[in-house]
Amino acid sequence: MTASVTELTVTAEDRRVAWLAAAAVGLSLVDAAIPSPLPGIKPGLANIVTLVVLVRYGWATAAWVTGLRVLAASLLLGYFLAPGFFLSLTGSVLSLAVLGLARHLPARWFGPVSLSILAAFAHIGGQLLLARLWLIPHDGVFALTPLFATAALVFGTLNGLIAAKLIAENPVESPA
Repeated sequence: MTASVTELTVTAEDRRVAWLAAAAVGLSLVDAAIPSPLPGIKPGLANIVTLVVLVRYGWATAAWVTGLRVLAASLLLGYFLAPGFFLSLTGSVLSLAVLGLARHLPARWFGPVSLSILAAFAHIGGQLLLARLWLIPHDGVFALTPLFATAALVFGTLNGLIAAKLIAENPVESPA
């Protein structure tokens, strides 16, 4: 009996997604190393990569990069299939959904900074909702909303400014 070998063709797009996902994973590791005053409050540095990818390569590529980042970072940080993984996944899915809808808004008023803020609010909103429904079955969890919303506004703005600078420094045709 002969073993068959399946050969996969790796495209330039595959390599690009891998490099971008690796950058996002690296920033997730930096995020994890930053001390936090409260669980769940992190700068979300990997979202800078997501925003740049969204603007340069489109939503589908941003979704791939984000999905790979959530999976790889959870494996590297040791929380795959733990509550932190599901909180990250939920926040990322909602964030991507909002970015998918927001990319149809007028670019004149919705650039990287406002997109980053919208994504940050969606991310923390998804995490709070999942925490309420699954981990802390009490409405008291929503008392943390002002604190998390403030963090989302601050970090969403900072990440959006960094993404805008990166996009402006190396402009690339945005996808249709």
